[in-house]
Amino acid sequence: MADVAASNGGQTLPSSGRRGWRVLLVWTVAVLLPGAGAVAWPYLGPAEVEVCSSPVSHFPAAEWPYDKQILGAAPRFRPRITHVRLVDLDQDGRMDILACDAQRKRLYWYRQTDRRQWQEIPVGPELNVPAGLAVVDLDGDGDRDIVAAVLGSVLPSDERIGQVVWLENRGGTFVPHVLLDHVRRVADVQAGDFTGEGRPDLAVAVYGYHHGELLWLENLGGGRFREHLLLATQGPSHVPVADFTGEGRLDIAALVSQDHEEVWLWENRGSGEFAPRRIFHTLNFDLGSASLRAADLDEDGRPDLLLCAGDNLEINHHYPQPWHGCYWLRNGGRGGEFTVQRLAAVGGVYGAAVADLTGDGRPDVVLACMFNDWHRAGAASLVLLENRGGEFLPRTLDTHPIHLAVLDAGDLDGDGQADLVAGSLHLDDLAPERWGRLTLWLRRPR
Repeated sequence: MADVAASNGGQTLPSSGRRGWRVLLVWTVAVLLPGAGAVAWPYLGPAEVEVCSSPVSHFPAAEWPYDKQILGAAPRFRPRITHVRLVDLDQDGRMDILACDAQRKRLYWYRQTDRRQWQEIPVGPELNVPAGLAVVDLDGDGDRDIVAAVLGSVLPSDERIGQVVWLENRGGTFVPHVLLDHVRRVADVQAGDFTGEGRPDLAVAVYGYHHGELLWLENLGGGRFREHLLLATQGPSHVPVADFTGEGRLDIAALVSQDHEEVWLWENRGSGEFAPRRIFHTLNFDLGSASLRAADLDEDGRPDLLLCAGDNLEINHHYPQPWHGCYWLRNGGRGGEFTVQRLAAVGGVYGAAVADLTGDGRPDVVLACMFNDWHRAGAASLVLLENRGGEFLPRTLDTHPIHLAVLDAGDLDGDGQADLVAGSLHLDDLAPERWGRLTLWLRRPR
């Protein structure tokens, strides 16, 4: 079988590096987080991958002093945080934190009442496995609403149990309105004015299981939305929104990671018309795509994409694999042409955030590791990719808690320095003494 190549002109990407047919004598399971592949594909191909010296992600310690803080209650039975977001929700000048808790089936607002002091506030009613959210003034009344993607089930399912729920902000009380119902599992929702009419529309990833779809919901005003189908396929998991083509209109990128390992771009042609283009794919169906995030990593004014590949829930033992890591889909302009570069080989990566942690004026990348050999000392759960002018050096920020699946970065305490928040997603009983739920890493003053 030929080398794995991207759709950008033949760039070689990691193959699974295995010779002979791969046979799994276990049931494959697609679990909760968008990006968990449900089908184990046999693959025959040459070992063209840069192999890590060890299956364990273990790096020199980062020189980044921090104060560590546990957010909210102590971990209970298998904490499962599926999304975190830094945002000043009440617009009081202090950064807050929003978190989706699949185990408690709630969305939580951690309101910062004073510097580094937090009040836990449940938002709206119980939601059946919230998986993602967008913060946007959906009704144009000047405050910040929340739109939640509701997965409906941790376990694989093609039942129509997914939802998109608008939590309307009425003076700090959030009133639910179901915008999309009776669809398969919804993994992500993001907002943007796709029509140019001044109203925020919504991009929706319906992950499903054997069936799924990518939609956008046109905001007609008055709380009414019209549904438009972009793609009928299983496994859309993340839908970052940005002007990727530089034409002044918001486009939609999408990670498709159930039956294939692909990234698509829907170019906004105006008047609600979109043109699809595949910008990344691989024949390595074991790649383990887990998340997709937009960020201008090279600061050229064009939004790039960071693809985290570290999911291996279909394998009986969830060890890091040599093709895991963070892939930079670099936007070269010219209508949104992308080249692909692996920033670092880091096993079990599920989430990425971008911020200048080192204070040198360059954006660094932070990675959350869902999988590692947690029985071994020094196995990294939080990794800094230090930007040395286009070269990214991996450094261990922390080794616990384990099973970090989601994270965000920003100035939480108002000191002008980037801080971190991450959420753990525990799917087994491994090392409960190293469990976590929501954890903060607050940068100490320089």
